[in-house]
Amino acid sequence: MSATISTKTFDFLKKLTKNNNREWFNENKNLYTESQENVIAFLEDLTKEMSGFDQELAKIDAKKALFRIYRDTRFSKDKIPYKTNFGASLGMGKGSQKGGYYLHLEPGKSFLAGGIYMPESSLLKEVRKEISLYGDDFIKIINNKDFKKHFPELDQEDKLKKIPQGFEKEDPMGEYLKLKSFIVVYKVKDETILDKNAVKELTKVFKLMKPFNDFLNAPFL
Repeated sequence: MSATISTKTFDFLKKLTKNNNREWFNENKNLYTESQENVIAFLEDLTKEMSGFDQELAKIDAKKALFRIYRDTRFSKDKIPYKTNFGASLGMGKGSQKGGYYLHLEPGKSFLAGGIYMPESSLLKEVRKEISLYGDDFIKIINNKDFKKHFPELDQEDKLKKIPQGFEKEDPMGEYLKLKSFIVVYKVKDETILDKNAVKELTKVFKLMKPFNDFLNAPFL
């Protein structure tokens, strides 16, 4: 039987949202520790299940994959000390050199994501070249019936207004070349996250991202 996300974990996040201060957090550190351990156990089973379609995930350390709950407030006007979610990078993160997966657990706001997020300029250029050269293959992947059903469009955050330098203005893939990240996102309801079959259900969605990630990773193999 696979591990499940406990309702206690979501209850902790809800309480933290209402009491986001160091005093409350320190007084309830045990709730955080229990929740953290619950999420790590879930991640271990999830990555094991996902390794059935992507062997790279078998190498992931669940503890290291889970982001810290402590916010870096040094350069932020928002001084709230703690994140109100558990986020895990399964081969995906800012500046990452390859396409991967991401799990975000937050009451009412959970989601799965895949792709490459804000790659460094040299990597970004290589991905854009791949899309420009093999546009038909890229379109075939993102227009796949099941893929399109779960991910209607790529994330448009920070999209350029003009086609980047080095590419033809009339490039038929121009709208995709303007992207700075190549990300798909799938929102998940709380009842799905808390369900006993969550590992298998989330794995089905993540598996749909595999061809997309394979395309993005092709220039770096």
